[in-house]
Amino acid sequence: MFREEHGRAVAVLARAFGDIDLAEDAVQDAFAAASERWPSSGLPPSPAGWIITTARNRAIDRLRRESSRGDRHAQAAILHFQEPPSEEGPVQDDRLRLIFTCCHPALGITARVALTLRLLGGLSTPEIARAFLVSETTMAQRLVRAKSKIRDAGIPYRVPFEADLPERVRAVLSVIYLIFNEGYAASSGERLAREDLCIEAIRLGRLLARLMPDEPEAKGLLALMLLIHARHPARTTPDGELALLANQDRRSWDRRLIAEGQALVRECLRRDQPGPYQIQAAINAVHSDAPTFEATDWAQILQLYDQLLAAAPGPIVSLHRAVAVAEVHGPSAALPLVDELKLERYYLFHAIRGDLLSRLRRQAEADRAYRSALALTQNKTERALLTRRIEELRTPR
Repeated sequence: MFREEHGRAVAVLARAFGDIDLAEDAVQDAFAAASERWPSSGLPPSPAGWIITTARNRAIDRLRRESSRGDRHAQAAILHFQEPPSEEGPVQDDRLRLIFTCCHPALGITARVALTLRLLGGLSTPEIARAFLVSETTMAQRLVRAKSKIRDAGIPYRVPFEADLPERVRAVLSVIYLIFNEGYAASSGERLAREDLCIEAIRLGRLLARLMPDEPEAKGLLALMLLIHARHPARTTPDGELALLANQDRRSWDRRLIAEGQALVRECLRRDQPGPYQIQAAINAVHSDAPTFEATDWAQILQLYDQLLAAAPGPIVSLHRAVAVAEVHGPSAALPLVDELKLERYYLFHAIRGDLLSRLRRQAEADRAYRSALALTQNKTERALLTRRIEELRTPR
């Protein structure tokens, strides 16, 4: 219930009170109350409504207590409070409103994304830190600074004017994609994926694509998420083990999502305004076209990665491009490209190195790489795969 309703409840209260900190605190209080009452009383008829109503009452009680002590901020918040008005303006969804609010230009791009992941996605500070490849302490400090800047600068919770939307779209796209990524490969826990986050990111992606029909990157992001999520049923074996792309049963891929994603890719190609999300969507469209892993057009994928590297240079793109290089030119050509990257905190960096070294029969080095990857992921399914790879290195081929 927290994963499903936290973002919505914070968004509704933030719009009602005009205070994001108050909204988040009140929603946390409401969930704490639910954890105490629901086990004995059972779920209320409308759990989401119960959370929002309880949070609203807690917020009003807190404001009244503080206003009685002469707190002008609390008095202003009570005067501001109103039941959420009817939907008006260009943004027709509370959660999307809050995303755009958090993506105010006064905040740095990293702060915008991190804060929105916290408020809308309900992600914990450790989860967000892993998404940014930084320490938990560093991320906690960034979140505190972002909230302080919103408060000190008096940034309002309001629907941005239509003229303001394009300049904020980059951060909004990043938010939605990071929520999707955390759902696609959960940074910790028993499950490989958290499908609720994937579905929420796709829902927000659909809203954004409808909201900004002339923004090709919005359609590109939606296509990318659809094409990736289409493979969800095949990502684990019946025994619950992680199945890599080469070993997936492609018959279980969701052809409806693939058709929708490929149609969006074709629409983006007709626009001829390529951007990073559109290029990534095109890469996944090539994967979805291949009936088997061996039939994949890796040469075309490598060309697309070259375009992506030109449009959005960075070590993560270079790492995934190296995987395509390995398929086209062999692991000996890819390994030097990987070794020059500074991604020691990223578990996939070590996992890919381990795979390349294993293919080159450098077992001792592969073992060390896989163990480095194992130390950097807390996801049980991923850890099981890495452990199996380490054991396989001891078995003569």
